[in-house]
Amino acid sequence: MQDRYKGERVLVFSRETLDDLGSFQGISTDTSRFMDVILDKSNNRFHERYLAEDDPSLKQIIPYVMFRCGDEIFSYVRGMQAGEKRLVGNRSVGIGGHINPQDEQLLALAPAASSDIGHYLEAVRREIAEEVIVDGEIDPEIVALINDDSNPVGQVHFGIVHLCNLDAKSVRKREQQITESGFVPIEDLAGPRREELETWSALAIDYLIGR
Repeated sequence: MQDRYKGERVLVFSRETLDDLGSFQGISTDTSRFMDVILDKSNNRFHERYLAEDDPSLKQIIPYVMFRCGDEIFSYVRGMQAGEKRLVGNRSVGIGGHINPQDEQLLALAPAASSDIGHYLEAVRREIAEEVIVDGEIDPEIVALINDDSNPVGQVHFGIVHLCNLDAKSVRKREQQITESGFVPIEDLAGPRREELETWSALAIDYLIGR
């Protein structure tokens, strides 16, 4: 099997761990039941991404960060440079990606992040900084979790949904894979433009409007 990810290793935990905690389909706001367990170093490990992408016995941990300003949310279309080719052309409201070994190496220099959740949040901030430019301080609050086993992409990923509430529309793209970006009314994405959304984004929008 060819390694199209050029040796990239990503943070994963076992599907068995998820089943033991109580697997769910779609979105869950019961974050406390899962977070401490899946971020515990005894329950996760770094694994070759090219193998994990086709192995539903593993769940890759994916931060999924939304930026909301009033009744609008930052969204974009995944361009041809997107790491997950199966999502190219879909509209997304989530910024983020895989957690890699480099995050642990960087965290050795960040004593404030002394817990597993602290390490994780530092990785989230790195992901945000790589993909977009945000003016001012942000607080990527964990608000929900996504597990979607209805399609091959969802079967091997587990989303940790963050929400950043902004006072101004102060987000702009940095990465080339982010195209057609900007703030869009949440109600538009929940209604007439819903079909543009990737599955996780549709679930996240449902969470925002209280479905």
